[in-house]
Amino acid sequence: MTGFLSPPPRVVRLTLRSALVLGLAALLGLAMFCWPLLAHPRPGGAAHAMDAPFVFMATLPVLILVVLAELSRGGIDAKALALLGVLSAVNAGLRPLGAGTGGIELVFFLLVLAGRVFGPGFGFVLGSTSLFTSALLTAGVGPWLPFQMLASSLIGLGAGLLPRKPRGKAEIALLVAYGVFAAYFFGLLMSLWSWPFLAGDSTQLGFVPGAPLPDNLHRFAVYTVLTSTLGWDTGRAVTNAVAIVLLGPAVLAVLRRAARRAAFDAPVTFDQSQL
Repeated sequence: MTGFLSPPPRVVRLTLRSALVLGLAALLGLAMFCWPLLAHPRPGGAAHAMDAPFVFMATLPVLILVVLAELSRGGIDAKALALLGVLSAVNAGLRPLGAGTGGIELVFFLLVLAGRVFGPGFGFVLGSTSLFTSALLTAGVGPWLPFQMLASSLIGLGAGLLPRKPRGKAEIALLVAYGVFAAYFFGLLMSLWSWPFLAGDSTQLGFVPGAPLPDNLHRFAVYTVLTSTLGWDTGRAVTNAVAIVLLGPAVLAVLRRAARRAAFDAPVTFDQSQL
């Protein structure tokens, strides 16, 4: 019973350096999403006020690659890569099932459970690879993809940082709450990224470069509630909650069994007599 209740090993072992890189990437990624609320162009710079998102589109993939490269330096072995490939493929296969209809997306519930079991490093990587793979399958490649990858990576990262002690019904309740939060968090970030493009600057809900922060924040809040929160995000939250309640215990048991059988923390030894 003690072995069953003990926490599973972390698939991606974070060193101090990789943890710092991961944290810095999360902060920079959030800043990239929030650029409309932080942009205050100087007088005469209005012509370049919309340059920021295109700069971020070019730099965001580099940021993700830097994190993946850092985590792969001794943190991801062959067994972790195999598990990552399997879960990414499963997530990519789950995403088209709902096709985003009414916010029905099954990709996030598995991401939350895997991040919970295997840790923040693995959750971050799985978030990126799942969205990238599913985008290739669904022809969803576009300028929004790096932002979707980073938002999903942050969700996987957060799942891995949840308290590890709760088990049983308390753990399922914790994961349901986080799944609901993740649904609205993802929608909020993607709305923030697309807001300047979709709302424009000629409407009452549009982004106004150089406007006071409270004004732009109010416009964005109304915009995201009307276009995302009340519809897609709520559907995604309900889907996550229902999937975690119905499938969570079984999926958690399977993932934890896979982690123990793979023995990610076991040291690798070589039999000199066989060399």
